[in-house]
Amino acid sequence: MTDAAAGETPPERTAPARPDDRIPSVLRFSTELVAWVTTPWVLAGHSWLLAALSLVVLIGLPAVLSTPGDKNSVIVAVPGWATILMVLAELGAAVVSSWLLWPVWAAVPVTLLAAAAVVTEQPRWRWLVSLNQGLSRHL
Repeated sequence: MTDAAAGETPPERTAPARPDDRIPSVLRFSTELVAWVTTPWVLAGHSWLLAALSLVVLIGLPAVLSTPGDKNSVIVAVPGWATILMVLAELGAAVVSSWLLWPVWAAVPVTLLAAAAVVTEQPRWRWLVSLNQGLSRHL
């Protein structure tokens, strides 16, 4: 056994190591930037309130909600599947908004960027889901 007073974590509660996601992070962030620009731009034609709300959803929620272990600072903890859904929402917003706003020659690269992000995110997503499974086994 370990010494709980010393703050050591028992081996059965140790989370799996976070995968190296430098390249997926670059792809994910690049696609998020597209979503942050295009989605409010598309929605502003309908309602400034919807445009502002889209920024709250696309930037504010992921800043506040995060899976413990995925970020250094967690304000509100959510399970891994919630983080995955937020990423998918960002990627989807970038793709849909780019097709609604830009010509085909500009929307196609955004779609390819989002597809590359989905492919490269797979190890991180498996890791995020494994955090949920490890947590449920100990409850």
